[in-house]
Amino acid sequence: MTHADHPDRLRRWRLVLGGGSGAEGTGFSLSEEDGAVDGVLAALYDQREEPRNGDRRGGGLNASAPRVARWLGDIRRYFPGSVVQVMQRDAVDRLGLTRMLMEPELLSAVEPDVHLVGTLLSLNGVLPEETKETARSVVRTVVAELEARLAEPTRAAVRGALDRAARTQRPRAADIDWNRTVRANLKHFSPELKTVVPEKLIGFGRRQHSVQREVILAVDQSGSMAESVVYSGLFGAVLASMRALSTKFVAFDTAVVDLTEHLDDPVDLLFGTQLGGGTDINRALSYCQQLVERPEQTLLVLISDLYEGGVREELLHRVGELVGSGVQVVTLLALSDSGAPFYDHDNAAALAELGVPAFACTPDLFPDLMAAALRRDDLGRWASTALGD
Repeated sequence: MTHADHPDRLRRWRLVLGGGSGAEGTGFSLSEEDGAVDGVLAALYDQREEPRNGDRRGGGLNASAPRVARWLGDIRRYFPGSVVQVMQRDAVDRLGLTRMLMEPELLSAVEPDVHLVGTLLSLNGVLPEETKETARSVVRTVVAELEARLAEPTRAAVRGALDRAARTQRPRAADIDWNRTVRANLKHFSPELKTVVPEKLIGFGRRQHSVQREVILAVDQSGSMAESVVYSGLFGAVLASMRALSTKFVAFDTAVVDLTEHLDDPVDLLFGTQLGGGTDINRALSYCQQLVERPEQTLLVLISDLYEGGVREELLHRVGELVGSGVQVVTLLALSDSGAPFYDHDNAAALAELGVPAFACTPDLFPDLMAAALRRDDLGRWASTALGD
């Protein structure tokens, strides 16, 4: 730390510690703009009950709509978007400011992100009519941003996996599978030429127009899975747009709702979920089992933290039935960017014994996961390599 850095270091400590004219012992006085930043931070993070020396660091946000609106504008002025999103989430959590999502004027001032979408979905049943369209606009903005980032990588990964799964013996040069071609023609080795002379070319198949695989997304919509629900809805819509896949989307808590008919519009799909409540995974899988028409061509992705509120023994028995019939089952403990998830370790271990891998996955890695699953790769090995487990 150089001498020139010293004032900036004191400034940062002063903003962290807060305080009134005493400056929390740093001896550093804030500029007018830093004083405004300090006030924005104080409104959210300094909620002491009693004033100290008659000088409180900040006045809080209270229940004043103008004050909240001004604060939302200030944080966007002073902080980058990623920090703004964190502060908004903290405001909802620490101060109970769900009311700021109940008024169109305030909601329109909020920086949209996945966590905000999850909060809006959890409030869907109580949002006033005048706010619902604003809420849909916020959700639509976030979905569009996610789609721009994730849709094409997902389609490309899935297309590649399906193309390579369909083998042909009359491939174009670019489509020749040289490893399999050489193995199939070893008996045609020419000592004179010192090479294999292939009589049969084996290649990767080109994309077909008929449905090649069935995909069922079973998504836990209990409150702890909010971010995963948002990403699942987006990916479900992307997969449903591919003619080579038949995609179904089932959301569940203690009840089960089939939202497949809404897959053409991820915003409608997300507003069809009901975040909150308990969890009955067995009941959800019972419904999914009825959707299976071609077991050996079906991939069932269960997205859940595995905290089962139903009958655990029946759940494990049903998973065993699905696997035994030929259905490929994989469990995602979370589909999010929020780090290591909380989940039921005992149920995850029990599923692993049934041949069902269970791990968390980030949205950016989901396209690769789907490709590996459609190729029927060893997903346990894939997770160890891709996720560093």
